[in-house]
Order: sequence, then structure tokens, then C-alpha cells
Amino acid sequence: EKKNKTGPDRKINRPPLLARVNLLNLQELSKIPLKELRICLVRVESGGRQTRIASEIEQKTMPLNAINIKNSAAEVIQACKGANIKSKFQESYLLPAFSVKPILSTETPIPREKLNPPTPSIYLESKRDAFSPVLLQFCTGPKNAVTVIRGLAGSLRLNLGLFSTKSLVEANSEHAVEVRTQVQQPADENWNHLGSAQTWPCESSRSHTTIAKYAQYQASSFQESLQVEIVTMSASVGSESNSISCLTGVTSNSEQKTIGKIIKFGTNIDLSDPKRWKLQLQELLKLPAFMRVSSSTNMLSHVGQTILGMNTVQLYMKVPGSRTPGHQENNNFCSVNINIGPGDCEWFAVHEHYWKAISDLCEKHTVDYLTGSWWPVLEDLYRSNIPVYRFIQRPGDLVWINAGTVHWVQAVGWCNNIAWNVGPLNAYQYQLALERFEWNEIKKVKSIVPMIHVSWNVARTVKITDPNTFKMIKHCLLQSIKHIQILRDQLVSAGKKISYQSRVKDEPAYYCNECDVEVFNLLFVTSENSSKKTYVVHCEDCAREQIPSLSGVVVLEQYRISELMNTYDNFTLVRQTLIRTNVKV
Repeated sequence: EKKNKTGPDRKINRPPLLARVNLLNLQELSKIPLKELRICLVRVESGGRQTRIASEIEQKTMPLNAINIKNSAAEVIQACKGANIKSKFQESYLLPAFSVKPILSTETPIPREKLNPPTPSIYLESKRDAFSPVLLQFCTGPKNAVTVIRGLAGSLRLNLGLFSTKSLVEANSEHAVEVRTQVQQPADENWNHLGSAQTWPCESSRSHTTIAKYAQYQASSFQESLQVEIVTMSASVGSESNSISCLTGVTSNSEQKTIGKIIKFGTNIDLSDPKRWKLQLQELLKLPAFMRVSSSTNMLSHVGQTILGMNTVQLYMKVPGSRTPGHQENNNFCSVNINIGPGDCEWFAVHEHYWKAISDLCEKHTVDYLTGSWWPVLEDLYRSNIPVYRFIQRPGDLVWINAGTVHWVQAVGWCNNIAWNVGPLNAYQYQLALERFEWNEIKKVKSIVPMIHVSWNVARTVKITDPNTFKMIKHCLLQSIKHIQILRDQLVSAGKKISYQSRVKDEPAYYCNECDVEVFNLLFVTSENSSKKTYVVHCEDCAREQIPSLSGVVVLEQYRISELMNTYDNFTLVRQTLIRTNVKV
């Protein structure tokens, strides 16, 4: 080969084009889809002689509405391109045909005695019982709204003393506590501020204190109650009636209630720090895997980021009357709640099937179901044919709230509780989580759990053996690819540049700065402050609302489409027998 040589003092003349090329633009040019006409050389016989002619091959593209989870990622992409959709793609991530929700009739009136059904309560006889797969199946069964596991702490020898007020003060006395100031009243009543009628809104004011200061209040409240009890016991019958009347707010006038006692509820105390709360968090590892804060079969362990109170432990410090108003857990996830004691808690729970009816009652009483604070009037529920579980949680009892269960809680005595959320990888939990994800988007409420992000993470790392769960997740991935590819094609055809910027370790999921919807893969980014170099993520709709042409908006792509295609194709149903043979004992 000949090599061009240059002398030591001779300048190299570089092509002027290369000197001006922006490498980023070059990278983008390489992503522009190139059209290709496939030609095949076909062998034919003519006059006894064989020859070849060039023939066009017609590539068959499936219509987009015929694509399903049995198709490969390449077929999905091809169908998206062939559909040539110009408007916003808005198909659901759920497929009604895959639903596993139990069918409960609401048309047939339920007899009054059955509107307060018995609460499933499991009494464990040994540690072995706690780790039985039957317990997992029962707790997570779609028909079981709530399960009380009596004496779980005793059977597992959990040292609940680590969560007592005394231990908490000794461990971290200055730790922050959110305080809710409330009005004390009977658990099955909720009176308006005039005491003239029962109502649904359940308002409270918020403030902050420390564990040490709340502990002092909790103790003084108990001492005060003892003194009242002593005075009441030694008083005459008449004065006894008056004392009870003052304490409970009950008067001789049945239509008028006096304002109850003002109480303070210590809530949302964060126990996530493994250094500060090492002993407490280690103790909870004694629980069965499906109840633990973190496990491989818990969807919340695949979020890749901390969600306080969901995949971390929160503590509640209570005096009698402390209320946790009615709600479903964030994104309909299950929850675990252990009563530390020494007092009891009273619980009310309703199956997920009735949540919309309760939402309608909230609307009727001018309180927002998703974001408001409300305490149901039991008679309203019974008149609406809604059965309510009602039970007492004693010290050492664990309450398992199943996916989507509506519930509200009031402290009967002085007690502490610990709680967190769990996302069992089953079809019922996944369906309800995704349903609430889409409902939140309609209602402009943030989904605390980024379900699309979680679904892709689960597909990458977890082997799914249940066919129903697999079909739902696979369909969500299918819809996600369709959303991404169609939007991508629309942007490219409009001449919008898409810049690839891969995700880094522990990078959180993104939400739109305006509407709080999850933004997956294609991020619409604007600069909030050019001098400080702060950037804001938007969804496409909000970005276009601000800048219809998207000029000045940078579109970042966090996963190459080939990466998502590989994950999609490699996500397959695993036969359970194959997993068992690989387990080493």
C-alpha cells in the first residue's frame, strides 16, 4: 500500500466540512430512519434456460390494532411505523380481557346483619405457620379485603419494645414528628364543628415537633386520664354523668353534640435511616418475606428509589381518638401495620370493589376522595349497600390491608404503630396499581409509584411464573413501546431532534413539572434558570402547551429503542418447575 507522507513543517489540509460538523448532529442524523425497497433475485426458466430476474418483495405489516403480546418487538415497531398516527396516542396500559378482579354483586340488597361481616383473623400457633405459603395466598386473595394476624409478634418473637416510646426517645429524641391536631370523638361518629350533624369532612391542622416532646405529651395525656378516672370513680352518680358528658361530648340533647376534646396525633415519623434505626429495622427482618419492607417479590423493591412510608417504615404515636382518615393506599398497594401497644386501635375496612361508591359519597359531601380528609358516616355506607369490616387491633397484632382496600383507623388507647407498603407480584395487585395509575392521571393527581418505570424494571430482573401476572406486565410493556415509538416517529417527522442520554445508577423516575404524570424514556426538558443550569422535565402535552413548536425544548431519550425491544422480547413466562430445579438447598 502507498502511504502519503508529509514533511515536518508541512501543514495538513483538513476537509473544511469536518471542521464544521457538530458531532451531536451527526449522531442524530444517524438515527433518521432510512427507507429501503427490498429486492430479491428470483430464478425463472425461459426457453429451457434458467435465468434470474429482480423482483420487489412486498413486506407485510400487521395493522396496529391486531398486535398483541404474542408479537415480537420488531413486529410492534413495524406496525407502529405502518400506522402513521398523527394524533396523540392514548391507549390504556390495561387490557380488560386480562382482568382478575372478583365479581361482587352490588345490585342485590345485602341484609343489615351482613353489612358488618366478620373480619378474617388468623391465629398462628408457631413460627412455621407464619412462613407457610398458605398465609401468603390467603392474605393476597382478591376476595379478602383485610386479614388480622393475631399475636404475630409473639410467634416470631419480635421485640416490639424497640418501637416503644421509651426506646424511641433513647434512640433519637430530636427526630422530627408531624403532628395532626384533631377533635376527639367516638370512632363511629364524625360531627361537624357545630355539633349539629354528622358529616364526612375530617379536617385537622398540621404542625411539627420532636419525638421527645411528643413523648412528653403522650405521657401527660395518660396521667391526666388516670386523674379523671379517679375523680369520676369517687364522685356521685350525678357528677359522674356530668364528667363523662364533658369528656365524650355527649349531652342530654340527642340532636346537639358539644365539641370534643382537642388531641394531638404524632404521624409520618420516618424510620428509613438504617444508621439511626439499625436495631429496629433488623428486627423486622424476622417477618415472612412477603411482609418485609424489602424483598425480591415486592414491586416496591424494584422502584430504584426511596418512597418514604411506602418502601420505608413509618411510625405513628397516638393518644385515644387519634384518627387516620379514610383512604386507599398509594396506587392501591397492600400495607402492613403492627400495633406496638400498649393500647388498642379500632379499624374499619371496605373491599376495593366499593371504592367508587365511596368516592361518590365523598363528592356528595363536598370532599375530594383522592386528596381530601374524610371519615365515613357508617349509616351512609349501610344505606348504600356497602359492607364494612370493623375490628380491634391489639398489641402484637399485624393488620394486612389487601390491594385497594378502603380503610380508616382510630386509636382506642395510648399506642404506637409501625407501617409500610408492600407490592406482591401477583395479577390482582398489579392490575389495581395500574388502574389507579391511570385514574390518577385523569384526576391530575400524582402517582407516588411510577408504574411504567417499575414495570420495565420488573421485566428486566424478575422471573414471572404466574400466567395472569405475566400477561398484564407484558401488555403494559407492549403499550409502553407503542407510546414511545409513535411519539418518536411524530417528533422525527416534524424535524425535532432527539438526544440520547442514558440513565445513570440510582437515577429516579421522572414526573411532569406541571401535571405530575410519570414521564418515561422521552423527556421534554426546558431550562428553568440558564445561569444556574437548572432543568425541568415536562410531558409532551405540557411542553406543547407552553411552547407549541417545541423550540427551545430539548427531547432526551433515556433508553435506545433497541434496549427496550430486547427487554420486551426476553421477558417471557417462566415455568415454575424450572425455577425449583435451579434452587440450591
